Amino acid sequence: MYKLILITLFTTLLSAHNPKPYAALGDVIYNNIKNIESLKEIDAYKLYIDDIDKYTSEVYKAKEEGYALEKKSSSSAKKGYLNKLRSLSKTNDYFLRSLKNQYKESMKKDNYKLFSQIINSGLLNTQKNKKEIIDYYYKNKENLTSQGIIDSLLEEDARLRAKKEGQKKRYKTKQQLEAEKIKRIRENDKAQQKKLEADLQKDLNTKKAKIREIQKIELAH
Repeated sequence: MYKLILITLFTTLLSAHNPKPYAALGDVIYNNIKNIESLKEIDAYKLYIDDIDKYTSEVYKAKEEGYALEKKSSSSAKKGYLNKLRSLSKTNDYFLRSLKNQYKESMKKDNYKLFSQIINSGLLNTQKNKKEIIDYYYKNKENLTSQGIIDSLLEEDARLRAKKEGQKKRYKTKQQLEAEKIKRIRENDKAQQKKLEADLQKDLNTKKAKIREIQKIELAH
């Protein structure tokens, strides 16, 4: 019993990561396999169930080979594993291309069920197609639900809008502060100008008064 637990634990730990040999190529394949497997639930792929099953089986076998190479490997074993990954990569890319075509077709024919299935498959680059997905959703809200990826994209979009609004308000506040500062400077300049003019006028009046006094004295003589 204890031995069985150890084996199960070891298998779980082993499956927690992808094989390290040729990881740059293998990770893409292994990370996509669950999503490709789920394509069997989509009506458009019912005819390809056998092909999907065959492909997933080959991927899992390749994964075991990859784990084995981590322990012990030969140049021929590595080469064989690499060739298998290259072959699997082509099939992986085929499914991705097919999914993109189905995505375009679903919008073209307004196949709302297929559209929802495709965008929630995990295989479509929803960030790259974000604007198109959101636009299509708003255009067909009555026939689509916002559950799943659409809901996530809408929330993300709302956060970005709120952030932009916040930045806009902060920028506006900065502009307002600058405007208020300029206004204060101008008001101070005007006040100083008025004071200077008042001082000059006072000085002029004093001089005029003195001149009149002198003129009075001279007329008196």
